[in-house]
Amino acid sequence: MTKFEALGLQQSLLDAVTDMGFETPSEVQEKAIPLLLEGEIDLVALAQTGTGKTAAFGFPLIQKIEAESRTTQGLILSPTRELCLQITNELKAYSKYEKSINVVAIYGGASITEQARQIRRGAQIVVATPGRMKDMIGRGLVDISKIDYCVLDEADEMLNMGFYEDIKDILSNTPNEKSTWLFSATMPKEVSIIAKKFMHNPTEITVGTKNSGASTVQHEYYVVGGRDRYPALKRLADAHPDIFSVVFCRTKRDTQKVAENLIEDGYNAGALHGDLSQNQRDLVMNSFRKKQIQMLVATDVAARGIDVDDITHVINYQLPDEIETYTHRSGRTGRAGKSGISMVIVTRSEMRKIQAIEKKIKQKFLTKKIPTGPEICEIQLYHLANKIKDTEINADVENYLPAINDVLQGIDRDELIKKIVSVEFTRFSNYYNKTKDLNTGGSHDRSGRDHIPSNGAVRYFINVGEKDGYDWMSLKDFVRDTVGLGKEDIFKVDVKDSFSFFNSEADVTEQILKTFTEFKVDGRFVNVEVSKSPGGGGNRRRSGGRDKGRRKDKGGYGKKSSDRRGNRGNAANSGKRRSTRRSDFF
Repeated sequence: MTKFEALGLQQSLLDAVTDMGFETPSEVQEKAIPLLLEGEIDLVALAQTGTGKTAAFGFPLIQKIEAESRTTQGLILSPTRELCLQITNELKAYSKYEKSINVVAIYGGASITEQARQIRRGAQIVVATPGRMKDMIGRGLVDISKIDYCVLDEADEMLNMGFYEDIKDILSNTPNEKSTWLFSATMPKEVSIIAKKFMHNPTEITVGTKNSGASTVQHEYYVVGGRDRYPALKRLADAHPDIFSVVFCRTKRDTQKVAENLIEDGYNAGALHGDLSQNQRDLVMNSFRKKQIQMLVATDVAARGIDVDDITHVINYQLPDEIETYTHRSGRTGRAGKSGISMVIVTRSEMRKIQAIEKKIKQKFLTKKIPTGPEICEIQLYHLANKIKDTEINADVENYLPAINDVLQGIDRDELIKKIVSVEFTRFSNYYNKTKDLNTGGSHDRSGRDHIPSNGAVRYFINVGEKDGYDWMSLKDFVRDTVGLGKEDIFKVDVKDSFSFFNSEADVTEQILKTFTEFKVDGRFVNVEVSKSPGGGGNRRRSGGRDKGRRKDKGGYGKKSSDRRGNRGNAANSGKRRSTRRSDFF
């Protein structure tokens, strides 16, 4: 018997579970589904974004609906059009083996007449954004006076977006005897007010610690001067050649400006903010989901409802005013059991905000340095070498090999490798050759590059990464257990695609290097050496901090000018990983 069967789901839903490839229910599903199936209760469920909340309320709702009746029995309110559509699609997938269950989405930016027509045809479950739902109630186009179940999904986000009055008006049109299920990542005062006003002795379940951040997310901050915020953003992207991220700004103006600058500098970027039409938003989000956009620059409101599991980094270009907003930002990464990183770019005057966030999310930030030019060049060099190694040979090149061999005649193997690598690498080297250290408080100590440091933190290179099945958690455990070190002896773990970096204190360097001499895993040599760059500098960790590391990353430094001019295709239609013209989206 599967674990989903143990939750009490009927066979038709279990068949849908099998088709969707679900194997083990998440914690919130294990806690919520049996409670909601066994009785008519009100429920407050606190769980981070990306923990499987839709299935936690979706399966019980479908099982309780009377398919024979065409009356609207369930109402789900969600903060954004994107999330509304996502929930609707998931519920349709859950109910694929149920006869006559109709799920209708109601949201702004689409024909209200068509949505009303779908309701009239019979919709047992309505998924709606608050604004459009209130409008349709006012016009008499939807009747929710007989619903049995009301779900408030991402309740804190809806209230942060100013929907309190709308939600209050909508709920006043529903019967008192209904069951209300409230799902939220955090429990701010406004959510508590809703719970007290419209719910009857609700049962509360919490996944993780209330108001805490997700344990799969590492939190980092980088201290820079106010004028160096944008150069710092570019360096963080350059240090992660495979970054797939959301960059948060506080205002629409800053969002647009940062996105335009990134595009101009050759990055695969796009903007998402409130001044875009719904069609423009759809184009941007479609490109982002296809990973044609690797750096999505967004405002907090516009980013509500972004539900993409593979986001590797959240970059806080500017900190938000509210701590709850930071929790939502960081929750965009580290989803579905994967690890992720939330980076914060701050000035010295903002350091108190970091401490306030730590206290709220009950997690410590790592203090990290903005990568220097040599560090970025080293990372890009390893990335390029692995990219060449993993490139599939095009059979058509065979026709040209005789002529190419004539051109390359007389060049030995080592010189040829240097030349091939230099074609791409020289651009990074030239770009960063004379750039300054962006970290406030002085530059990195470069004095010990040609020997193993005798004290302080030591940075290592290791030739395994994500392709070998590692993330920051498992790589840290692998190195620690292999060498026989203590829990806190390995830190600042940065996992790339085919290689990684980690730190230790200098007093265990000899032990680490000796262990990994002629060391094999499944017949393959695993090499560890002291990195030529001191990356991940700064203090070892803040007191009490958890040691977490990086996961998968993407995107590179600005292309050379000829690349910028000639390779900006339409990101919505092209699979090329090049920068995209602003006119394609705006």
